[in-house]
Amino acid sequence: MAKYVNLPEKGYVVFVGDTHGDYKATRLIINNFIHKKDYYIVMLGDYIDRGRDSKKNIDFLLHCSERYKNLILLAGNHETNSVIECSPSDFWYSISQEECEMYNEKFLALPIAAVGNGFIALHGALPEINRIEDLGLIEIGDENWIRITWGDFKDKPGEKLGVFLGRPKFGRDYFEKVMGNLQKNVLIRGHDPTAPEKMFNNRCLTLFTSEAYVNERKGDRKIAICDLEKEVKSIDDLQIISLNKPEIEK
Repeated sequence: MAKYVNLPEKGYVVFVGDTHGDYKATRLIINNFIHKKDYYIVMLGDYIDRGRDSKKNIDFLLHCSERYKNLILLAGNHETNSVIECSPSDFWYSISQEECEMYNEKFLALPIAAVGNGFIALHGALPEINRIEDLGLIEIGDENWIRITWGDFKDKPGEKLGVFLGRPKFGRDYFEKVMGNLQKNVLIRGHDPTAPEKMFNNRCLTLFTSEAYVNERKGDRKIAICDLEKEVKSIDDLQIISLNKPEIEK
């Protein structure tokens, strides 16, 4: 499978943050959007661990991704536990060795990013590359791969702000530099439940869609939608929707 996905120039894309075993949220989103004409769903990683229905959640997503080409699953750090161990990892301890091998094969083949008109979407932080095409050169386990699957942003000046519990931290200057290189305006990501929803002058959206983080995020499970035909210049060009809103059919 390709290491990154170029989204079409027309239609709509639904971005879904970490679901972490929240099968009900996942099923709600799939049922609402998968059959809509010219709609694409981009899941930002971390489908397992923490939640009560990890196996049910990931099995449903893998089944749907094989059936529907408009569903895109990106890799998160919890899917790549075989490369760098994460915590908690209750999903991995609950399955057999044979199942571990099967899931690892599928997970390590997942793309690491999706790109479109003015935006890039991935799990954690940006890789230090000069062009979008350089995403194709990133190898599993290398420094840029670690930044994508494990990296965090802090709304502080500076580039590299150190490493905490294996998670590299990056500041505003790094964000501006890489986004300038990639000629993108907005980053859509998940991974860090402690991050503000909006950072860097409305250019970095941290999105969560799991009941596991409702308390940390001080609000609802959310998704974001954008029109692929229009250039995304800031987060204001995205429609951020709570799963509790009436427009989401239960």
